[in-house]
Amino acid sequence: MDPLPLDEIAKMAGAEILRGDGGAPVSRISKDTRTIRPGDLYVALRGDSFDGNLFAGDAAARGAAAVLVEDGSAASALPSAFPVLLAPSGLDALTRLASAWRARLKLRALCITGSNGKTSTKDFAAAVLASRFRVVKTEGNFNNHIGVPLSILSATTADSAAVWEIGMNHPGEMAPLVALAKPDAAIITNIGIAHIEYMETREAIALEKGVLAEAVPQEGFVVLSAEDDLSDLVASRTKARVVRAGLSSGGITAGSLVESIEGCRFMVRAGGRSIETSIPCNGTHMVRNALLAVAAGIEFGLSPEEAVSGLPQTRLAGGRLQHRIIRGISFLDDTYNANPDSMVAALSTLRALPGGGRRIAVLGRMGELGGYELEGYRRTGAAAGKNVDILITVGAETAPLAGAAREAGLGRIHEVDDTASASLMLVNLARPGDIVLVKGSRSARMESVLKHFEQ
Repeated sequence: MDPLPLDEIAKMAGAEILRGDGGAPVSRISKDTRTIRPGDLYVALRGDSFDGNLFAGDAAARGAAAVLVEDGSAASALPSAFPVLLAPSGLDALTRLASAWRARLKLRALCITGSNGKTSTKDFAAAVLASRFRVVKTEGNFNNHIGVPLSILSATTADSAAVWEIGMNHPGEMAPLVALAKPDAAIITNIGIAHIEYMETREAIALEKGVLAEAVPQEGFVVLSAEDDLSDLVASRTKARVVRAGLSSGGITAGSLVESIEGCRFMVRAGGRSIETSIPCNGTHMVRNALLAVAAGIEFGLSPEEAVSGLPQTRLAGGRLQHRIIRGISFLDDTYNANPDSMVAALSTLRALPGGGRRIAVLGRMGELGGYELEGYRRTGAAAGKNVDILITVGAETAPLAGAAREAGLGRIHEVDDTASASLMLVNLARPGDIVLVKGSRSARMESVLKHFEQ
């Protein structure tokens, strides 16, 4: 956000100035006191298990320029002259502020959703567009009702392109976020089974994701996977131009894939030309995501060569098939999240990597599967049985996964209760030359396997 005086921010957010100098400049919005910098406005948010109003004093102590609170009593913990805004709801004020700020931005917004690969596709797309544009992007995966407003507010009037990620896990969540972001273009990575517990069917997920495609204006474009069986359903929802990309079909394709532990090299075929490039991660599913980003770049006006040139510079968010060496052992850190589709893709990637060492997978629970839970674990277990030499499963919920791997013929399976036990098991089993995949849903905290192992 550009620096704005506090009284202007109050008007945009629908808040009142309880006290302090209305001319005080604010340069950034934060909802987390741990990240406060001088000049920030701290917006207190309230949830089921937290109350940001209680931390207004911490925000002031860390250098915030002002705070926005829901309860005037929170000001009692602040210096008497410290600027305070008051609003009935911190979240509503944040949303109104983001909407007003979005109306001032002249940039072109590329919004990204999908069941898998949203964040990596966002990172690829930002790298592609950066070859010509000044780009602002969603940090990490700030893609929900709090993250999207914060992402919009991180943009400045100097930015010429935005790449914003939009997520959902319940019906009806896409529409207000899309209305806030006002997309000029979109990428929908795929329609999978993530969040199927709440959505029940892939068709329902496609309809919800299709809200983004529907919002793109006629002069815009929507990039879809040429290899997803529900892309036609999504395409039918938009007035905009539809572009498709995929490994072997679509307007943008790839070939000559060569995997290494550091990443993947391949040829991009676009506009009748073949251009060699690379990405700093592994997996054919990651190449698919990169192709979607290239397609968007070309639609933004880049030449195929320009679009492809940005891919090697991509900086991926943490925990997404990143190569790490810990105590002499090679790890694929894919700990950010998991569902059966991404589990199967990561296991295939593990087996495809060059090298003579053993393939070890440490797999944790998968959330939000609902009635698909047993089938999802068994599908993942069957893939593990075909692709790994040693399997370590973490938590009681993963028993069907271990059972299916055993039925697939895998002999070395270790079922443990927690991540500390999994790390200890790895210390005893892994040796130099092995490659270890660690993956699970966010709630499984599988990154602690790596931390324990490192220590």
